[in-house]
Amino acid sequence: MAPTVALAVTDGMLHFELSLAYEVFGAAPDGVSVPWYEVSVCGSAPVQVGRFRLEPDHGLQRLRDADTVIVPGWADVDVDPPAELVDAVRAAHEAGARVASLCTGAFVLAAAGLLDGRRATTHWAHTDELAARHPEVEVDPDVLYVDNGTVLTSAGKAAAMDLCLHLVRQDHGSSVANAAARRLVVPPHRAGGQAQFVAAPVPARDDHPLAALLPWVIERLGEPLTVEDLARRAGMSSRHLTRHFRAATGTTPLQWLLTQRIRRAQELLETTDDGVDTIATATGMGTATTLRRHFHRTVGVPPDTYRRTFRTRPAAAQEPPAATMTP
Repeated sequence: MAPTVALAVTDGMLHFELSLAYEVFGAAPDGVSVPWYEVSVCGSAPVQVGRFRLEPDHGLQRLRDADTVIVPGWADVDVDPPAELVDAVRAAHEAGARVASLCTGAFVLAAAGLLDGRRATTHWAHTDELAARHPEVEVDPDVLYVDNGTVLTSAGKAAAMDLCLHLVRQDHGSSVANAAARRLVVPPHRAGGQAQFVAAPVPARDDHPLAALLPWVIERLGEPLTVEDLARRAGMSSRHLTRHFRAATGTTPLQWLLTQRIRRAQELLETTDDGVDTIATATGMGTATTLRRHFHRTVGVPPDTYRRTFRTRPAAAQEPPAATMTP
């Protein structure tokens, strides 16, 4: 049975986030045979979304029947979201729906009380306002998205794509999420957080000190790389390398490297019959014990459980794993 996704719309929504979510969930990538999403657009009446007039498929009460509810960005955070929207989102969560906000849609979730006592994010330009209006929410301004299980929030604009692909990855596995990313011509997973986009954008890819290093590392994940190895390859000191990594990805070289190894392990678990020992070697983890520890901590389940969940699904047409791209 296909999972259901309901897009909650009302006057004042941002059209970019709404159309982005519809693009991700509205059509399966070529070659993917898993049951794709049934998407509905839910609102109480025809709504104005930016310059566009939109006719919803169903009323807001339909949110309660969805597996996943998406709340797109809210254009004017100084205006309280409509009570009927807030009530419908709260009721959907109480009925068991997974609820995700895109960009400033977090203000709707906060108004519904879904973020109380939880970590959350929104567009960096509005994180202070979210924290001031909802002090019970732990606002993290530095991440692309936050996953609290049944409540998820994304940072601004393009980070909505990161969160939507994360949801696809949760539902269908890494291979299918990568296929969706390839169809949309976007990276399947971006490292770092939105802090890198505030005031001082990263230089153009060809000019950046890490431009040649990151692809080089991706091709050598099975090797026992150290920070010193990466620094030597980049022609800089370990200290300068760490500084550049934090500025470009929002994390340390070793944490970034671990993330790439986990992503590669997911691909191998889904697309091969290799044992965990073999995958540990292929991803530079060394031993099955080390892989299991890091994989469980990062993904939330052991490698064997992950494989049983996603290996039994029909796989997308196999291509080499796409390298994780940094902004």
